[in-house]
Amino acid sequence: MDKPIHTHRFRYRCSITKLIFCWFTILLAFFFFFLLKTPSSNANRRVLPSLSTWENVVVQSAKPRDNSTGHSVLVTGAAGFVGTHVSLALKERGDGVVGVDNFNKYYDPSLKRRRSDLLLRNGVFVLEADINDSEKLAKLFRLVKFTHVVHLAAQAGVRYALKNPASYVHSNIAGLVNVFEVCKSANPQPSIVWASSSSVYGLNSKVPFSEEDRADQPASLYAATKKAGEEIAHAYNHIYGLSITGLRFFTVYGPWGRPDMMYFSFTKNMLIGKPIVVFEGPDHGSVARDFTYIDDVVKGCLAALDTAEKSTGSGSRVEGPAQLRVFNLGNTSPVPVSEVVSIMETLLRVKAKKVVVPMPRNGDVLFTHANISLARRELGYMPTTDLKAGLRKFLNWYLNYYSESKRESV
Repeated sequence: MDKPIHTHRFRYRCSITKLIFCWFTILLAFFFFFLLKTPSSNANRRVLPSLSTWENVVVQSAKPRDNSTGHSVLVTGAAGFVGTHVSLALKERGDGVVGVDNFNKYYDPSLKRRRSDLLLRNGVFVLEADINDSEKLAKLFRLVKFTHVVHLAAQAGVRYALKNPASYVHSNIAGLVNVFEVCKSANPQPSIVWASSSSVYGLNSKVPFSEEDRADQPASLYAATKKAGEEIAHAYNHIYGLSITGLRFFTVYGPWGRPDMMYFSFTKNMLIGKPIVVFEGPDHGSVARDFTYIDDVVKGCLAALDTAEKSTGSGSRVEGPAQLRVFNLGNTSPVPVSEVVSIMETLLRVKAKKVVVPMPRNGDVLFTHANISLARRELGYMPTTDLKAGLRKFLNWYLNYYSESKRESV
């Protein structure tokens, strides 16, 4: 007996439906595969989350613990030395924090990655992006109404300018302008705290260095770009009503520090028995630095943020004069490099193999010495960590960090 014709039609329709469903499933799978796949230029590059996830993570990271009292802060250079510590301190006290960093190769990027991992474990998301990426920064401001920007991203180091001068213009001038451009276009405009440098004092011979002293004789390209940054800040403050505070850091040191810094490289070489190069001035004079421990600098950064007034611009309108400040953040007690070596020898129980040479004309200066009277008066800034105590903390971190890194690599 023949089966009714409608049964055949039903089965035919079912087959077509199953075929369409299968093709739809395959196309959907391909769609999500390409949506989630992030191109990578090398094996070490991390895969970012999809756009919707990335946006959500930014929004969550920017939320303060208490919306009525907390800030939403964008920290550039967040995976850097000072940026990591400032971001942690802001988050710990309840502010919302989003970081930006390009993870460049000026020094070992793995250290920056480890700092970024530390921040993420503490609830701070760091977006991998360059501060010259206007579209990416503008997108961040569309997602979050940041109340403050702590701009710490920069090309650091004095001697590296002899090898790659363009990097200083790219980061310290073009990058700064781009950050200011995005901030002046935001509504509301954020208040800005940014890192200048003690290097701006250059060949100034008056000590201690005061904010009122001349700073028009830079000894390095790095110093020149930082001084240019201060003049650019003045222009954006005047034209667009941006509230801007510049901080002149004096030789910041401590855990999670930069490998290119003297105390860091001395530690590495002393522990493996390699010679260390110690510079001296004319007639065998000493070279001294106003070493400032990272925790003291962080307190100064947060105090600058907390005392920053609101910006007065909105779009192309400026309602009135905006706050413009510059502060020294130092320890106000210079220490000769020879004494630094002696302290490290005592703490490490290792005798340094010193090679003493005249200081070359590479942009370094003989001494730095901060007058912190203005910061003490306006910010309540008072450094409390002496060099020996600070170096002990750094060395404890160094030994722990690199022994752990060695275990992981094994």
